[in-house]
Amino acid sequence: MSEELESSSPYRIGEKVRIVAMPAYVKTAEPMPMLRPPSVIRLGEEGTLVDRRPGGYWCVRFPKGTFLIESRYFEPAQPPQATPPESHT
Repeated sequence: MSEELESSSPYRIGEKVRIVAMPAYVKTAEPMPMLRPPSVIRLGEEGTLVDRRPGGYWCVRFPKGTFLIESRYFEPAQPPQATPPESHT
């Protein structure tokens, strides 16, 4: 089943993602999950995908912990854009 989940998703485990919308709450990705206020993460914060869960949820590791986040709340983190070299003509 995990192969099926992997093939239908644009994301890969180990990929960096950025929070683009705040959920009403976040759930910890621990054996005994707890609901936490969304303030434990910030809009624009980057995390790493560590596991895929059913229902569009991913385990995302942030500096303050690992949380279950729906994929609609994040997007791939883009590397910083390199500035084009200046022309000296």
